[in-house]
Amino acid sequence: MTAAPVILVPGSWLGAWAWDEVATQLRSAGHQVTAITLPGLESPDADRSAITMDDHVEAVCAAVREAGRPVVLAVHSSSGAPGYAASDRVPELVAAMVYVDSAPAKGALDPSFEGVEHALPSFEALREDGENLDGLTEEQLARFRERAVPQPACTLREAAELGNDARLDVPSVVVCTGFPSERVKGAAEEGYAWVAGLRELRQVTYVDLPTSHWPMWSRPQELAAIIGDVAKGHGA
Repeated sequence: MTAAPVILVPGSWLGAWAWDEVATQLRSAGHQVTAITLPGLESPDADRSAITMDDHVEAVCAAVREAGRPVVLAVHSSSGAPGYAASDRVPELVAAMVYVDSAPAKGALDPSFEGVEHALPSFEALREDGENLDGLTEEQLARFRERAVPQPACTLREAAELGNDARLDVPSVVVCTGFPSERVKGAAEEGYAWVAGLRELRQVTYVDLPTSHWPMWSRPQELAAIIGDVAKGHGA
């Protein structure tokens, strides 16, 4: 059986480069891997004023279609919103979802956010906001700061459209890094938008990988192994 192709989608402030270590690990194991950069996150000079949530959803769908056969779609952080919407639009092309410290979002991630873009906050502010930076080196944090691109604000204010119940049967793996799985499940029960889809999916597996919110840097080998196993388990 041939493993399913893997599509890697980064979260806020990140481009395809964020997945470099994981992609290298997966390719070394024989996997077909594509990492993408979402619209507006190509460079600091990109025009983010007109980028919408739908633009991000369509970018994910385009990568999925281009693979030519059903894929494992791995999404990180805020890309859980366009990733879940992609599984709604092209469920027949998504063999499985992997939510990397992320979840199937329903509703806007930050409906009250104002402005055109959301720049990467200070690391102190991220910690105060509850983000986990455990295991990240000073070198990794410096690279993050140097390469971070502001997130288009509309992708935070807008909700992705969902309407195809076929997405509910897409097997989904939730890799819990910044918070343990029990806390993620609790957030879903409390109705938080970023995890709301967990209450409706029919096939969900939780994997605890205690580390930072950016496990592609703090535990790349382990994360690659998890994604690779999903790809092998959903090949053709």
